[in-house]
Amino acid sequence: MVDNPINIEVKDLNVWFKDIHALKGINLRIYKNEILSIIGPANSGKTSFLRTLNRLNDLTDGFRMTGKVIFDGKDIYSKDIDVNLLRIKIGMVFALPIPLPFSIFDNVAYGLQGRIKNNKEINQRVEKALKSAYLWEEVKDRLKESAYKLSGGQQQRLCIARTLALEPQVILFDEPCSGLDPISTAKIEEAMIRLKNDYTIILVTNNTKQAARVSDRTAFFLSGELIETDITNKIFTASMDKRTEDYITGRFG
Repeated sequence: MVDNPINIEVKDLNVWFKDIHALKGINLRIYKNEILSIIGPANSGKTSFLRTLNRLNDLTDGFRMTGKVIFDGKDIYSKDIDVNLLRIKIGMVFALPIPLPFSIFDNVAYGLQGRIKNNKEINQRVEKALKSAYLWEEVKDRLKESAYKLSGGQQQRLCIARTLALEPQVILFDEPCSGLDPISTAKIEEAMIRLKNDYTIILVTNNTKQAARVSDRTAFFLSGELIETDITNKIFTASMDKRTEDYITGRFG
């Protein structure tokens, strides 16, 4: 992946929430068309880091930061950045699927309203997004049904499709399989592996086996610090830092 162009570069990032120093001097390059997994125990800063990349931390009381996050050649924390546009370019899928109280079709098309006025293009975007999220074959004959009728795994793939419909460059996944059964998890992992052909994917997961299965590189966070980053196979078989090895082998965390 290091031969790929850099998509996001994080430089000396520090994040505080009031008096809590959540991220400490993070330096990390994220490359185009890779899956980067972020692993570490609870309260290690994984989700805080993820939410820094699309400025969702801005919505948290007491948030402040130093350092830079460079995307598309610009620091995303510059005053001239359109945050709404940024969150389209860097989409996010959360741990719990949150379908909107609409039909399956309208859930995926929701973010396109007001942006695209051509109904044919909206239909094409919805179909493409559902196919990319591995959901089309299961719902193509019931697009007008309520999204609440879908299973938990289907609802999560619907949320992925809703993000994809906006055609982001980067997709952030925050524990997307935490509440799902193994079959649903496998479908989402398969979707992620295919999606990296067109997107950069950053995955926060507490499931080290999932990181080993899907990611090209893995970053290990501990107590707000980035301990090490490397090719996933190397992290899991020959990590440089004993703390990484201890976490992966279950000695703590």
